[in-house]
Amino acid sequence: MADEMMGTAGVSALAEADAPVFETLVQMTLDTFERSGLDPETYLLARIAALVAMDASPASYMLNVGAAEGLGVPLERVQGVLVAVAPVVGSARVVSAARSIGEAFGLALDHDEGGDAAGSAM
Repeated sequence: MADEMMGTAGVSALAEADAPVFETLVQMTLDTFERSGLDPETYLLARIAALVAMDASPASYMLNVGAAEGLGVPLERVQGVLVAVAPVVGSARVVSAARSIGEAFGLALDHDEGGDAAGSAM
């Protein structure tokens, strides 16, 4: 379960980095999951919602959306989270989140005709 929550590649990369800060972050994440009482999908979707609220970096989305993808969480569920939190956090945060998710996963963002780049990334 631990490897699934952080993504096997993510945990391995952090462990090999020999960085106590990253090791602490990994352990905090694992402890929090166990203490939350949530199923893995709900846990990750809640984390993604919190990342949107915090205007998180692409790296944070890579870890959490990547872990969700690894568990088989459909992209539509992640999109649903963005829609659900929009009235609370505002459109600017949701657009920023969509851009960060796109950037984290190397998705092409459409900048043509002044369109909403976030919509094309997701």
